[in-house]
Amino acid sequence: MMTGLRTKRLLLRKMKSSDSNSLFHIWSDPAVTKYMNIDKFTDEIQAKEMIKLLDKLSKKNKAIRYSIIELKSNKIIGSCGYNSLDFENANTEIGYELDKDYWGRGYAPEAITCLIKYAFNDLKLNRIEAKVEPENTNSIKVLEKLNFTYEGTLRKVEKSKGYFIDLCLYSLLVTE
Repeated sequence: MMTGLRTKRLLLRKMKSSDSNSLFHIWSDPAVTKYMNIDKFTDEIQAKEMIKLLDKLSKKNKAIRYSIIELKSNKIIGSCGYNSLDFENANTEIGYELDKDYWGRGYAPEAITCLIKYAFNDLKLNRIEAKVEPENTNSIKVLEKLNFTYEGTLRKVEKSKGYFIDLCLYSLLVTE
């Protein structure tokens, strides 16, 4: 599995424990975690534990998460990756979030496009999915911009922050 991917403005590098301070800053922001299935972090130890969990999944080829680094500043501005990898069925689910100071600058579509290319060209996957809360209109706009197809709403499919929530299912096929 590739541990580093590049775009014009970004480096997607496999998360490492030394990223915990930067990622804690992002994951402790309620504006960022509002639509994530985690509560905002309150201690950097939570970020270290999350990175450790993601590393274990990566070693089993079940998932991989990248820190998004802006090349110009060499600063971690978010994370993205494959939340689950199913090589038997040639599909994956992606996830992503950015520091709110970097919203609206085209970084999310740039990072996701990189994930798409790697998934289809190198991992030889057939399908990429993204699940988004219906109220997360900014994320939905990003997926629609990248030609993901809305397949429907999964009703009360996931428990998040103590409540069952709906998730909109979007997908992109290698043939599209």
